[in-house]
Amino acid sequence: MEAVFDVEASSALSDTQKRRVIAKAGTVLRAVAQDERSQLRNKELAVERVIEALREALRVPRHRTPTKPTKAARERRLSEKKRRGETKKLRRQPGD
Repeated sequence: MEAVFDVEASSALSDTQKRRVIAKAGTVLRAVAQDERSQLRNKELAVERVIEALREALRVPRHRTPTKPTKAARERRLSEKKRRGETKKLRRQPGD
C-alpha cells in the first residue's frame, strides 16, 4: 500500500511550512508499506510513515551557540597530556 501527500496542494500547511517541507523532503511525500498481510494495516502504516516524514520535515533545528572550553578544562586537559607523556616516557628503553 502506498500513501502520498502533495505538499503544494495542501491547505493544512501555511506557506512557510510548505517552503520548509519542500526544502527538506520535496514536493510530494510518499511512503510504501508491505509489512503486514492486511491491506488496511498496510494503509495505516503508510499513512503513519508519511505523517512521521512530514513531522521531521517541519521540525525546526535548534540554534547552536558555539562555546569555548573553560580555562580550568584547558588546564585539566594539558595536565592529563603531560601525565600521560610522563607515563610513556617511563616505559621507554634506557638510552632512547
